[in-house]
Amino acid sequence: MNTNAPAPVRAVIADDERLMREQLRARLAEVWPELEVVAEARNGLEAVELVEQHRPDVVFLDIRMPGLTGVDAARRIAQLAPAEGGDEDELLPEIVFITAYDQYAVEAFEQGVVDYVLKPAERERLQLTVERLRRRLAARRGEGEEAPAAANMQQLLHKLAAQLNPAAAPRYLEWIQAGVGSAIQMIPVQEVLFFVSDEKYTRVQTAQVEALIRKPIKELVDELDPRQFWQIHRSTLVNVNTISGVTRDFRGRQIVSVRGSPQKLEVSRSYAGLFKGM
Repeated sequence: MNTNAPAPVRAVIADDERLMREQLRARLAEVWPELEVVAEARNGLEAVELVEQHRPDVVFLDIRMPGLTGVDAARRIAQLAPAEGGDEDELLPEIVFITAYDQYAVEAFEQGVVDYVLKPAERERLQLTVERLRRRLAARRGEGEEAPAAANMQQLLHKLAAQLNPAAAPRYLEWIQAGVGSAIQMIPVQEVLFFVSDEKYTRVQTAQVEALIRKPIKELVDELDPRQFWQIHRSTLVNVNTISGVTRDFRGRQIVSVRGSPQKLEVSRSYAGLFKGM
């Protein structure tokens, strides 16, 4: 037995139509026979739960599902905590949207952050997606390679969510109500250098003030303008306008410096593509 054989690639499929799930599974078996489909979800909420349970390498998400769209499910998946006992730097799964509406996924496809397949899944088009996924997964597992998947994931998912529901365009936070000592202070969002979370609190750092709030990063991601605040780690958001430089430490990890604070912020592998070429 070859003990050095790579681990099998595992996938979750999510679509509210049973026939579509069966058709996609059958097509995948044809073009990617070694792929292991570990679970199928009937809606977005179930998809998030199954991804958290199984930690697959790839998730195929119908872009329109009841309760939670595929885009919203992808946003929640991107914020899942690492598996119990797992690495804090655990990579996010690759996302493939399944859609009957070509215009919703063109931007995602062109940016290379996620891929998409039109319904019904045609063998030839699915083969192209599989080839891209194989290359991306091989890059993840390669020595010293950076994962490309999450570089602009949140920014892209915000845009796709607005396309799906333009009437619900987000209104981003302008003020943060935070505890400073025994007082409550209103902090303008534009003055925040970065947010860093631990198990219970999120630290809000400005050039003058350090404050605490109970809102976790996964909620702040949806409430802050993604053009201004970039997620660089599961526990860190940084104001892109305050970034003064990006260096590498002795491990080869990217480290962000911000104007107005001596603290250095580590970039996790999933978000290393934000600073491609560094």
